[in-house]
Amino acid sequence: MYRKILVALDTTPSDQELLGHIAQFASLAKSDLLLLHVADGWVAQNFEQLNLAESEEMREDWRYLEETAARLRAETNLKIETRLGLGNPPAQILQVAEQEQCDLIALASHGHRLVGDIIYGSTIDAVRHKARVPILVVPPRK
Repeated sequence: MYRKILVALDTTPSDQELLGHIAQFASLAKSDLLLLHVADGWVAQNFEQLNLAESEEMREDWRYLEETAARLRAETNLKIETRLGLGNPPAQILQVAEQEQCDLIALASHGHRLVGDIIYGSTIDAVRHKARVPILVVPPRK
């Protein structure tokens, strides 16, 4: 039922909570994982249009993705791919999920309330309104 799960990572401690849940779920469901992080700095947002060189942020994000995938591969026998998106996180999550034919999108919530959502935006809220596949949201540990 869930052949490929897109796991949206944001390089915060909440990723570890999300990965703990999703690795166990993927093992039970015999799913492949696609780890996605979306770089949203100035260079990442203008990378294609201005033909820019890769930024330090983008190199660090790739490193994080590869290290995270390597650790998960060592701990599980899951098939894991990585992808770095550039630009708007909700738009990239939805686009990659569709391109890669993912059956489920997994995200971590951060527990923002009102002011935090206004300041930081809500990727989950934007994704849930337009997603064509189920979404699994893992809340922060208390």
